[in-house]
Amino acid sequence: MAIPELSERERRVLEAVIQSYVETAQPAGSNAIARKFGLGVSPATIRNTMSDLEEKGLLYHPHTSAGRVPTDVAYRVYVDSLLPLPAMQLREHDALSAQITGGGSAVEQILRRAAQSLGVITQELGVALGPRLDDSVLQRVDLVRLSTERLLVALTLSGGAVRTIFVEARGQIADSAIAEVTKVLNNRIAGLTLQQIRLSLADRLRDTGPTREAAELLNVFIEEGEQLFETAIQGEETVLLGQPSLLAEQPEFANVDNMRKLVALTETREHLADLLRSRSGSPGITISIGNEHLDPKLETFTIVTAQYRSGGVTGVIGVIGPTRMPYDKVISLVTHTSRLITDLLE
Repeated sequence: MAIPELSERERRVLEAVIQSYVETAQPAGSNAIARKFGLGVSPATIRNTMSDLEEKGLLYHPHTSAGRVPTDVAYRVYVDSLLPLPAMQLREHDALSAQITGGGSAVEQILRRAAQSLGVITQELGVALGPRLDDSVLQRVDLVRLSTERLLVALTLSGGAVRTIFVEARGQIADSAIAEVTKVLNNRIAGLTLQQIRLSLADRLRDTGPTREAAELLNVFIEEGEQLFETAIQGEETVLLGQPSLLAEQPEFANVDNMRKLVALTETREHLADLLRSRSGSPGITISIGNEHLDPKLETFTIVTAQYRSGGVTGVIGVIGPTRMPYDKVISLVTHTSRLITDLLE
């Protein structure tokens, strides 16, 4: 739907209706708007303006109430052209910083703390998507013996991240073979992205002239390399959620149908991962509202996300909530959290 042209009065009344509805979850009436927002016009004028906004598809009557509720298009107009610059939420920023930086430094630990903390502070559902490591550059390979026939392969990536995979050999592995294969791997694939390695490992490891002891171990990488490195690429890309109960307590989810949609959203992690992955290449804040998702399961939700970076690869942090949310506060906190995560991971 095209965004309608609005007069200055229509803009001010629309902003007041949205702010009132976000705060109260109740349809806004003209008398209440006149008393609370001091727009300098009578309730009758506000009522007429609200009728004009309804004709333009920005407000609607939810039932027989005289009050009106913003539509998804109204929220889009608000976010794009009426929203003031997000205020610094200093107390909340400090709380987020303390909660996210305290604890373990592994990527998943940081993201889990971020999703939980962001959800609690915004009273929405915090959500994070770990980075997919396709574009991470391999800096070094180390092979570590775990048993006579089993090795741990440690991949040190750009930005200092380390991924580990396991290799099963077909017999006892000599120390000399481990050292030789480690040298071959570093010579042939260090400096490439994991995606490049996955697609070309077998070709890169042929004609290396290994000793007989090393040849058998090297063949494991030649034959199974694509699967091994696919495991490494996908290892961190997981969806982490805050507390769905925070969202369930909001008035919108007293509706049984909306509650079913919330439960379905949190239970289908693959669908949610696809949705978040599509936003990972977008710098800055990304906001999708209600019917903009083109998916009936998401039509009652707004999703606000920001991209974070980790050693040249990206992931997503944000919140999911009802379309009625304090957008200025949420945008400020999601932006701050994405910066915190980037600083920690870089």
